[in-house]
Amino acid sequence: MVEQFVGTWKLTDSENFDEYMKLISAGVGFATRQMGNVVKPNIVLSMSDGVITMKAQSTFKTSEISFKLNEEFDETTADDRKTKTTFTFENGKLIQKQTWDGKNTVLEREIQDGKLVAKCTMDDIVAVRTYEKEA
Repeated sequence: MVEQFVGTWKLTDSENFDEYMKLISAGVGFATRQMGNVVKPNIVLSMSDGVITMKAQSTFKTSEISFKLNEEFDETTADDRKTKTTFTFENGKLIQKQTWDGKNTVLEREIQDGKLVAKCTMDDIVAVRTYEKEA
């Protein structure tokens, strides 16, 4: 279940993330996107009493959300979008759906070969970010 995601994960590989950021954050400038591409954040996932907390930590910015599966909540993203967000757990994947201003994106996180692989999809753009678990 979701317990396999609990831990601290360090970004080791990122593919096509700049194109994805351009699409989701039309108002985000070049410099901010460049920081998003250069920074290698840690993702810290924890669980307590059915509440999952996900923290993205980097030298550039730290953001944190707490949620329950299958319950929509208001999220302010790291790039300052105000979204309606729902997390589900399907077929071993932690799936995050965000909607805002008539747009939507899906982030699928799954464990593959001991790594956390996050596939970020909007329209026909797909970014893949790979994280390794810290000891």
